[in-house]
Amino acid sequence: PFSTKILHDLGARVIKVENPLTGGDVLRGMKPKSNGPDGEFSAYFEMNNGGKESMLLNLDPKAEGAQSDRAVFEALLSRADVLVENFRPGVLEAGLGYSWEALHARYPGLIVASVSGFGQTGPYA
Repeated sequence: PFSTKILHDLGARVIKVENPLTGGDVLRGMKPKSNGPDGEFSAYFEMNNGGKESMLLNLDPKAEGAQSDRAVFEALLSRADVLVENFRPGVLEAGLGYSWEALHARYPGLIVASVSGFGQTGPYA
């Protein structure tokens, strides 16, 4: 989330896509909490996500009703410059069906950045 926060701070429109099955980003509930005009919020979450737009989309191709959410996601991709994803290695490609090859063929100008705390390959990935 920090890399996309920097992009936002530099002027990019950032849309955070979250999983509706998990209720969105669990860090929303992380302490410490602060009070704001809209009520209590996680200071950590706000530090990393403040200013971003957010939407809940189920991208699982096997899930019932997910096709409309995938259509929304693909419409966003058609206008996007960058897709930053931080799934576990292989989830975007094998689990969701959005391999680099498929994305590049459909959205040739799209930059795809895959980030993880422990790399994409190796014993800790």
